Amino acid sequence: MLLGTIVNAVAIIIGALLGIIFKKMSDQMNQTMMSGIGLVTIVIGLSMALKSNNLFLVLLSIVLGGVVGTLLQMEEHLEKWSQRLERKFGHNNQFASSFVTGVLVFCVGPMAILGGLDSGLRGQHDILFTKSLLDGVTATIFSSALGIGVLFSAIPVFLYQGLITILATWITQFIDQAMLDLVIQQMTATGGVLILAIGCNLLGITKIKVANLLPALPLVVIGAPYIQL
Repeated sequence: MLLGTIVNAVAIIIGALLGIIFKKMSDQMNQTMMSGIGLVTIVIGLSMALKSNNLFLVLLSIVLGGVVGTLLQMEEHLEKWSQRLERKFGHNNQFASSFVTGVLVFCVGPMAILGGLDSGLRGQHDILFTKSLLDGVTATIFSSALGIGVLFSAIPVFLYQGLITILATWITQFIDQAMLDLVIQQMTATGGVLILAIGCNLLGITKIKVANLLPALPLVVIGAPYIQL
């Protein structure tokens, strides 16, 4: 159940250790690796998005979710929260600065939520495996510049994503199997659209504020039962 989260935490640790050992990596190598991860992320997003047999519900959830997220300024609030933490811990303590930076980068984002949900609801870890590659490379870059605190950020990542997975698994006990399958199908497709957006952002194709689209996930869960009516 927690395989994806365990792999993610281990990837951060290994990446951070490599960064400490090898210090500087060339910008060209970093860009090449990030581009490869972006391409894989797009493929995973597409494969998830095409699982729905009712793309209208997915589209409606994305549009309405985007409106709600924009009105709530979710992306902006996340950025401000991150900046406040960095200002609080950033300059006086190098360990605290690198630790907080790692936690923010690895936890604050749709892939952590979507990956944890996918592991708990479907037992599928593809999102977290892809996130592990991304986080491993990022941890290497950050630790080479900021220090060993990045390595210890793997602990809150494990606790945060693990809790999401456990809660998602627990919820499945209280839902009829047929309805659960329908909800998972629609949620997977909607999550796939968000993952696709993340991949496009990684490649520099777009600058989509993915956090503003997160309300689409609860909206598609609410709307899924009405497909059968």
